[in-house]
Amino acid sequence: MEKNITLSVKNLRKVIGRKEIIKGLTFDLREGEVFGFLGPNGAGKTTTIRMLVGLIKPTSGSIHICGYNLEENFQAALKNLGCIVENPELYPFLSGYHNLLHFARMLDGVGDERIKEVTELVGLTERIHDKVKTYSLGMRQRLGIAQALLGNPKVLILDEPTNGLDPAGIREMREFIRFLAEHEGLSVLVSSHLLSEIQLLCDRVAIIAKGTIIRTDTVLRLLSNREKMVWRLEPYETGKQILQALTKIEEKDDGTIWTEYNKEKIPEWNKQLVDSGVSVLEMNRKMPVLEDLFLELTGGETIE
Repeated sequence: MEKNITLSVKNLRKVIGRKEIIKGLTFDLREGEVFGFLGPNGAGKTTTIRMLVGLIKPTSGSIHICGYNLEENFQAALKNLGCIVENPELYPFLSGYHNLLHFARMLDGVGDERIKEVTELVGLTERIHDKVKTYSLGMRQRLGIAQALLGNPKVLILDEPTNGLDPAGIREMREFIRFLAEHEGLSVLVSSHLLSEIQLLCDRVAIIAKGTIIRTDTVLRLLSNREKMVWRLEPYETGKQILQALTKIEEKDDGTIWTEYNKEKIPEWNKQLVDSGVSVLEMNRKMPVLEDLFLELTGGETIE
């Protein structure tokens, strides 16, 4: 069953001066999914996020949040949106609770009960009355997310949520974001420069380069049919010639040869190598990674 669309972006453009920064972006977020937003430096990722959260106005195109047009029904649209753009803005000399209380007072109908709910949700119940300056970076990030969740939004936008975290903190944040999507039904848009994390975290990914989305799909489909087989052969030249006659090959600087991964044909290729007196020193299946696809699609540009 198709899930409800919570964020809909159609033909979004942004022109600054004479330069078109964003060139007609179109994508949707669905209820309960984690959507990765990836772009190399200068691709327009940050500009897009700023338009989505109402910080800057698009030149043309539309943004609908839970059916509300952001330009025409600004307040109603933003009631359904929570966000952390860059680092969460917190008061270090106040407790976590008083930080949340301060932001809750800016929202209609958000009282102590909701503060308690979001505190439990982000796992800060035991530390909520401690001053924020005593919090670890991971705890500050979770408090920032609690702040973004105060208004009970349907869409959550997180810009680099794992920035600066250690590996354990990154894993914890990943599990927490998945929990919000799967158990709370939130649509979560995540921008990140950690491609391996996006691969583990996201259901779908949009790759943006030079103001244009060049691919949007599930991580599984983006990486399907991209597995490789790594061969280390002796003698190298004989082995290379045999594989070259059977399939397309890539020679690597470390002395290995890469071919496609073909479950049916690999035993046959291996037999031909062995029958020809070639020693197969290594046969290793290489799983695809989003980083390889990203570099290929963006022409080798680095992530933002």
